[in-house]
Amino acid sequence: MSSNKSFSAETSDRYARAVFELALENSELETVEKNIHDLLNLYNKNINLVNFFKNPTQSFSDQLNVINKISEVMTFSKTLKNFLSILVVKRRIFFLKKILLSFLKLASIKKGKLTAELVSSKILSEEEIKKISKELSQVIGSEINFDYSVDESLIGGFKMQIGSLMIDSSIKNKLKQYEQTMLEQ
Repeated sequence: MSSNKSFSAETSDRYARAVFELALENSELETVEKNIHDLLNLYNKNINLVNFFKNPTQSFSDQLNVINKISEVMTFSKTLKNFLSILVVKRRIFFLKKILLSFLKLASIKKGKLTAELVSSKILSEEEIKKISKELSQVIGSEINFDYSVDESLIGGFKMQIGSLMIDSSIKNKLKQYEQTMLEQ
């Protein structure tokens, strides 16, 4: 295991891999993936739910009741419902968001899709992002979806990271390189 990864990242990846393998084994990958998208949306929109799951003083029974109610209302697959119950019992529900995001990455990889990070100095339109994604997908040979954000401190240009490949064409980075060159002389 990589020494650069934190305990929570390693734990989240292991649990995500477990539910991913269960979903594959039970031929429920698409269902579980949709359920996880729904749960992640609920989790991101409800701070009370986040606080409830992250509160170590909550009892197993209360957390299990909430998991069961959410699973029933949102019609989760039995695989996901049981998995969420295990997270509660093992006291790993604290890592729920990281586990869900790790699962979604695994599902994307399985479908031949890559997720990349794109940071620009100005707001790009949806069309511009789609165009960049389409052109880059053709070059790489896999569909690329961007996690997009804006960072005005870049001054101009963009930064993109696809796996371990980092492309930084920002003015901020170029100025830093010029500064470094001047200091070395």
